[in-house]
Amino acid sequence: MTPRTTPSGSDPKKKAAKATERATDPEKPVKKTATAKKETTKKASATKAVTAKKTAAKKSPAKKAAGKKAAAEKVPAKKTAEKTAKKAAAKKATAKKVATAAGAAGTAVAKKATAEKTAAKKTSAKESTAAKSTKTKATAEKTTVASDRVTVSGPAEPPRAPKPKKASAPTATPLAPARAADPALDAGDRERLLTGTHHDPHTVLGAHPVAGGVAFRAFRPYALSVTAVAGDLRAELHDDGDGFFSGLLPLSDVPQGYRLLVRYEGTEQEVEDAYSFLPTLGELDLHLINEGRHEELWTVLGAHPMTHQGVSGTRFSVWAPNARGVHVAGTFNFWDGTGYPMRSLGSSGVWELFVPAIGEGELYKFEITRPDGSKTLRADPLARRTEAPPNTSSVVTASHHEWRDAAWLDQRAALPAHEAPFSVYEVHLPSWRPGLTYRQLAEQLPAYVKDLGFTHVELMPIAEHPFGGSWGYQVTGFYAPTARLGTPDDFRYLVDALHQAGIGVLMDWVPAHFPRDDWALAEFDGRPLYEHEDPLRSAHPDWGTLEFDYGRREVRNFLVANAVYWCREFHIDGLRVDAVASMLYLDYSREPGQWIPNVHGGRENLDAVDFLQEMNATVYRRVPGVVTIAEESTAWDGVTRATHHRGPGGFGGLGFGLKWNMGWMHDSLDYMSHEPVHRKYHHNEMTFSMVYAYSENYVLPISHDEVVHGKRSLVSKMPGDWWQQRANLRAYLAFMWAHPGKQLLFMGQEFAQGAEWSEAHGPDWWLLDPAYGAEADHRGVRDLVRDLNVVYRHTPALWERDIDPAGFQWIVGDAAEDNVFAFLRYAADGTPLLAVSNLSPVVRHGYRLGVPDDVQAWHETLNTDLGKYGGGDVTNPDAVKPEPQGWHGRPASITLNLPPLATLWLRPA
Repeated sequence: MTPRTTPSGSDPKKKAAKATERATDPEKPVKKTATAKKETTKKASATKAVTAKKTAAKKSPAKKAAGKKAAAEKVPAKKTAEKTAKKAAAKKATAKKVATAAGAAGTAVAKKATAEKTAAKKTSAKESTAAKSTKTKATAEKTTVASDRVTVSGPAEPPRAPKPKKASAPTATPLAPARAADPALDAGDRERLLTGTHHDPHTVLGAHPVAGGVAFRAFRPYALSVTAVAGDLRAELHDDGDGFFSGLLPLSDVPQGYRLLVRYEGTEQEVEDAYSFLPTLGELDLHLINEGRHEELWTVLGAHPMTHQGVSGTRFSVWAPNARGVHVAGTFNFWDGTGYPMRSLGSSGVWELFVPAIGEGELYKFEITRPDGSKTLRADPLARRTEAPPNTSSVVTASHHEWRDAAWLDQRAALPAHEAPFSVYEVHLPSWRPGLTYRQLAEQLPAYVKDLGFTHVELMPIAEHPFGGSWGYQVTGFYAPTARLGTPDDFRYLVDALHQAGIGVLMDWVPAHFPRDDWALAEFDGRPLYEHEDPLRSAHPDWGTLEFDYGRREVRNFLVANAVYWCREFHIDGLRVDAVASMLYLDYSREPGQWIPNVHGGRENLDAVDFLQEMNATVYRRVPGVVTIAEESTAWDGVTRATHHRGPGGFGGLGFGLKWNMGWMHDSLDYMSHEPVHRKYHHNEMTFSMVYAYSENYVLPISHDEVVHGKRSLVSKMPGDWWQQRANLRAYLAFMWAHPGKQLLFMGQEFAQGAEWSEAHGPDWWLLDPAYGAEADHRGVRDLVRDLNVVYRHTPALWERDIDPAGFQWIVGDAAEDNVFAFLRYAADGTPLLAVSNLSPVVRHGYRLGVPDDVQAWHETLNTDLGKYGGGDVTNPDAVKPEPQGWHGRPASITLNLPPLATLWLRPA
C-alpha cells in the first residue's frame, strides 16, 4: 500500500533525501516512521494484515483491540518502477479488504487506494518515477479507531506505545493530540485571521469535510490546548502556533452538536464552536437593509440573546460596509477580539457572528479593521443597553418587563392630539430629583404630574449620551436609554407607571447630529458612514458635532427605525424632534461659500426633507395614536401638513402632528419683560401670533431653553418687585393656557423658581418647604398651575378647535393704552369661554367689553388675582349679566372689575 502524502508540516530536506534514495535504489525497504519497523516487500503483506485482523476478531476484547492496532500499523512494502498495472489492481483489492476490516478507518484507507489506482495507470518510466517520488514524500499515518475516542497522528509527533482500552472506564484513556488538518490552513487565510481582515472566517474555521475525513480548525489565542468533543469522541487538536489548532478526523461527516474543550492557564471551557453555525440573518432581512426599508432594524442588528440551531447564545451583527474585517470583543474574551472574527454577509455591509454560551449582562464592542489596516474599538450603534458614563461599552440585554398599560394604549388613539387636551410638563429626569433611579422616579413623578393636572410629560433626551452637560442632545447610543438611571426595563417601568396614572409620555428625539467621540459613530468603519462624506455637509457649525447623511438609505433606515423603536419598545406616545431647522437648510448657521446649493440651486436640504417625511409617515403607520412634534424655528411651509399634500413651495408637507410655536414664545416673553408703562409700544407682540395661529398645529413652549444660560427663570424675566413678578407670571400663564395651541411648561417654573435651571442640581424644591418664609408665594403659583390644568381639561373650548379659526374671536385686541387683551374661545358645540388679561399694574373698575347676546350670564371660572394664589383678591363674585348696550362691534356688553396684572376666565353661567 502506498503511503499518503505527508502533511504540510514535514521537513522538506528529509523529503528530498528520501526521494533521492528511492530513485537510486527502488528495491531498498522504507522504514515506517511511526514504529521504526522494517516493511516487507512481498505482495502478500497486505493479505497477512487482513488475516491478522480476522484472527484478532476472535480474541478477547483487550486482545482484539490490540490486534486491530497491529493490523492498522502494517504498511505495504514500497513498490518498484517495474510493477505493472495488474499488481496495482491486486493492491487495490487488498486495500478494500483492509478498509472493510478497519471499520471507521476504512474511509481514509479507501482514499489512499484511489490515489494509488491513479498512479498505477501511468505506464511510462518517467511517470512511474515521478509517482514514486511523490509517494516517498509521504510518511506512514497510523489510524486508531476505538469506541470512545479517535486519534489521528502524523510525523511531527514521536512514536507512542499502544495503550489498551479499559472497558470499565473508557474516558480515562489518555488522548494523543491530533495532527494538523490536511489540507492545512491556507497561509493567506491564516494571515488574514491574524491581521483581522478575513471577511468569511466560517469557511476556514470550524469543522469541514475534506479529503480523508473532517478537518477541525479553531482559532483560540492564549489557549493551551483545544479538544474536539462529539459524544464519546474526543480528539485533541494539534497546536499550529499563533492560537491556531487543527486536526483531521476520519469521519464521514461533520458531527452534529460537536463542542470544543478549550484549556487556558488555570481554567477550562467547553462550548459549542461559534464557527459551526449558519447565519442568523435571513435573505429578507438583508434585502430590506440593502433597500433601507427595514422598519424593525433593531431586531436584526446589535446584540441579541437567542437560541440558534438549538443552542443558547448571542447574535452580534453590525453594519460596517467599509471595514476590512470586524471582530467582537468583550468581557467573555478578555477584550481581545482576535479569536472572534465576524463574517461579512455580502453586499449588505453587515457583519455577523453567533457566539454560544454568551448571555445578558456581557459587555462588548466591535473591533473594526479600517480600510488602511488600522483598528478601532467601537460601541454598537444599535446597542439597546450601555454602561453608565463615563464608561462606554455596550451591554447584551433582553427585555423581561410585563406591561400593564393596555387600557392607556387602547384609548390614546381616540382623539388626535390637536383635537384633545394637551398640556405638557417638560422634565430633565436626571435632575428632576437628583439621585433617583427610573424606578424611584416612578414612585414620585406620576403622582406629582397627576396632581398638577398635566396630560403629558415630555422627557428631555433619554438616549445614551457621554456628556451630561449636553442634557442628552449629543447622542451616542440612539437605541439605549441612558444607564445613569437604570436599565432599559427600569425605564419601561417608569413609562408604564406614568401611563397607569393617565399621563402620556413624550420624549425628545435628536436625529439632527451626533458627537465626534472616537468610540461612537464618527467615521465608524474608517470612513464617513453615518455622517456626510463632504465636510461642508457633515460638520455642524454651532455645536462641533456631525450631521447625519440623510441621502444614504441605510442612515435614513437607522433613524426611521429608531423613531419606531422608541414608540414600539418603550410605549412612547410622541416624539419631539429637536433642531429641525438645522436639518432643513443647507445654509443653516453657515456663511456664503460654506455651503453647496441643492440640485435646483436652492438652500433646502432635499435629503432631510425626504427623511422627515419618511419618518413621520412610518411612525404614524406603524404606531397608531402617537404624535410627532417639530421644534422648527422658521416659517417653513407645511411642517404639520400631510406628506402627500403639496404647498406653494412645491414640497409636500413634512407630516408632523404638532409644531413648537417659537415665534409666539419669543414675542410674548419679550412683551412681558417690559415694564407695564412701556408695554403699549409692544402691544402687537401679544397679538401678532393670531395672524398665523392656524398655519400649523402649534404647541406654545416655555421650555428649558428659555430658563438657562443667562436667560433667567420665567418669574425672573418679569419686571417689578416680587409681588409684581409673581402677578405677571400668573397672568402670563393663564393667557398662554387660553391662547390657541397646546401648552408646555418646564419643570421648576410651575412654582416660580427664581434661579436658572441647572442640570447639576435641578429645581429648587426647598422653596416649597413650609419652613421657608416665602413658601406660600411659590405654593400659590403652583396651585394656580394645577387649577389652570383642571379647568382646561374640562373646558373643550380651550382645546377642541385649536386648529380651527372658527374657534377664536377677538373681543378687543387693540387696547394698547390699557394693556388689555380680550377674546373668545369656542368649543365644537359653540360653547364659549371669555378670556380677559389686564397686564397693567392698576385695577380697572367697570371695564366694558362687548359680548355675544345669546349668553344669559357669565361667571368667573378662574382669576389669577385670587388670594390663594398670592394675589389681591380683586374679583367678580356674582354672575355678570350682559346689557343691551353695543360695544366692540357686538350687540351686548358687560362690565368687569379687572385686577392688576391678572387674567380672568369666564364661562356662561
